[in-house]
Amino acid sequence: MNNRLFPALFATLSLVISFSASAQTTLVNPILTGFYPDPSIVKVGTDYYLINSTFSYFPGIPVMHSKDLKNWKQIGNVIDRPEQMDFMGERLTRGLFAPAISYHKGTYYVTCTDIDHDGNFVVTAKNPAGPWSNPVKVPEVKGIDPSIYFDEETDKAYIIYNSDAPDRKPLYSGHRTIRMYEFDYKNLKVIGEEKQLVNGGVDLSKKPVWIEGPHIMKRNGWYYLYAAEGGTSVNHSEVVLRSKDVWGPYVPFEGNPILTQRELPADRKDAITSAGHAQFVEGPDGNWYSIFLAVRPYEGDYYNTGRETFIAPLTWQNDWPMIEHGEKPIAYSYTTNIKEVKQKGALPQSGNFAYTLTFDKGLDPALLFMRTHDKNSYSLSKKDGLTLKLKPETVMEMGNPAFIGKRQQHLNSTAETELTFSPKSDKEKAGLVVLQDEGHFYFLCKSQSQGKDVLQLFKSVPREKTMELLAETPLDSKAGKVGLRITSQGDTYRFYVSTDAKNWTLLKDNVDGKFLSTKVAGGFIGCLYGMYATSSAEPTTNTASFQYLKYEGNDSMLK
Repeated sequence: MNNRLFPALFATLSLVISFSASAQTTLVNPILTGFYPDPSIVKVGTDYYLINSTFSYFPGIPVMHSKDLKNWKQIGNVIDRPEQMDFMGERLTRGLFAPAISYHKGTYYVTCTDIDHDGNFVVTAKNPAGPWSNPVKVPEVKGIDPSIYFDEETDKAYIIYNSDAPDRKPLYSGHRTIRMYEFDYKNLKVIGEEKQLVNGGVDLSKKPVWIEGPHIMKRNGWYYLYAAEGGTSVNHSEVVLRSKDVWGPYVPFEGNPILTQRELPADRKDAITSAGHAQFVEGPDGNWYSIFLAVRPYEGDYYNTGRETFIAPLTWQNDWPMIEHGEKPIAYSYTTNIKEVKQKGALPQSGNFAYTLTFDKGLDPALLFMRTHDKNSYSLSKKDGLTLKLKPETVMEMGNPAFIGKRQQHLNSTAETELTFSPKSDKEKAGLVVLQDEGHFYFLCKSQSQGKDVLQLFKSVPREKTMELLAETPLDSKAGKVGLRITSQGDTYRFYVSTDAKNWTLLKDNVDGKFLSTKVAGGFIGCLYGMYATSSAEPTTNTASFQYLKYEGNDSMLK
């Protein structure tokens, strides 16, 4: 057949062949399940790097890498050395708030706020996997949520952030501003005078609250200033303004908010709520996407998994961006023409999954300590797995207890470990904890009672730095290794024990999970499953060994 005689047919065949050859990838929400709040993303070539808040956990600010916006692998942490920063004395929900990542001329920049101590700072790296520099403070930037915008045409940089109301005289609770300095990116210093870009939010007459998490980008000659508004809970949203000049004036979009879920029915099935704190990025397929935080409550505003990282397509309409305006729910999956690229050695992060962490080859970079890293407090081996030295510190205090945890990433989840431990007194305890913060946790442990070994379940007593005993069972004196298992089903937890890691006995059923929710505990973090050993203020040389940490999550909406 001659294509010169049948041009339309050949054009149609070419289109069909091209379409069938294009890749099909389904992006599954959340793209990072569990406690991964305040996402920020940067595209460098064909690579994407994403970071999140970690508050007072250590190491701080995980760095995720992807080629396709679906498959993410943690390649490092920005704050991974105690000499960079520690969070001793800070509550777990304080520490590092809302980092932002950017790139310019071969250097990566992360800005962040240490909310109680160091204030705003910048760190840099030539490789996003690290090492990252020691923090450089930017004391002139008084506020939170700083991000750096690089104007490629002028080779100038700007640091933009949330700050106080004008003259520190708020007209109402939650009245904030967005401000900006020019930024000397070579010397990491501000230039000139601060300028206020946004007062209150989109419409000051409506008393908008908590304008924060600002970013600037440029497209088609417009500078876009976009930020969260409404607070990080159920009224969360994302709004956008634009200007022909980087210094403004910025005019708000009539269609604001460009992202929210607050107008949808509260009783909808498998609700995604609290969506906001977004950042825009061009995908590998040439289309635009937004990554943002949202939550998956099991009832009302109750959730234990923290604020998670989601993605949604972004469309441009008359040079205005639009994500999910609020008329329809954010989807749990989006089909794209992106070619999927899986990464070797990456732990699963989205959908339903299961894996087992062993410790003979080191600690996975996703595992978290409290406030700092004490390399002398543990050891790793093929024979014993992870061995923790019992410390006098407890998780109820604001120090560095013998604790290493991983995120609870599903509403319905299971965490399990095998423990080898010989307590010497009732002060010595080691086991598996599910923890929201210092005052809200359950501790399944091996200890002693009246001189005999027992397995116990404790519940924390908020604000009193004590625990109450919920259940106890005796152990045969010959029992060496014991199995410990915690399962979650939304607002309910169950606790199991085993003496052979095969046959499991239910120690306590129907334990209140709302006690571990952010709504009850307050703050901004999510639950962790942690391996934990303490001597309860008593000095000791005793140790506890954890052979593995097994995790499994299965939520019906994550198919």
